[in-house]
Amino acid sequence: MGPAGIGAAGVPPPPRAVVARVALLCPDLLFGSKVEGALRVGGHDVTRYDGEDMARAAVPEADVLVVDLTDDNFDGAILVESMRMGRELEGKATLGFYSHVDQETRRRAEQAGFDLVVPRSRMNREAAALVEKLAG
Repeated sequence: MGPAGIGAAGVPPPPRAVVARVALLCPDLLFGSKVEGALRVGGHDVTRYDGEDMARAAVPEADVLVVDLTDDNFDGAILVESMRMGRELEGKATLGFYSHVDQETRRRAEQAGFDLVVPRSRMNREAAALVEKLAG
């Protein structure tokens, strides 16, 4: 690569195709930014939200809804369950992540209808691949 992203032949590289449009509901600034960055590097178009109302409004434009199940300000399982009942998630994939010691949260999320529920550590390592698999 030469200056300003110009290739050796003087031609800019082709734009990378977006794998999935992701609505990320994760109020945790540090972890949310880390997940957002990993998803972007993986080719996903990501918008991070701090509140469930904003995330809910963004779902029609997203392919995948990713929810932090560890936040104390909202119940991700209830959110996804209500969105499924209201048919707001038709054609959308859902991914939730939880603290590995909180098996009750994992169980509730699975019962609520999340497509995939993973420990936070796995989300940290495999975020882009997990979303790509769900969006596939």
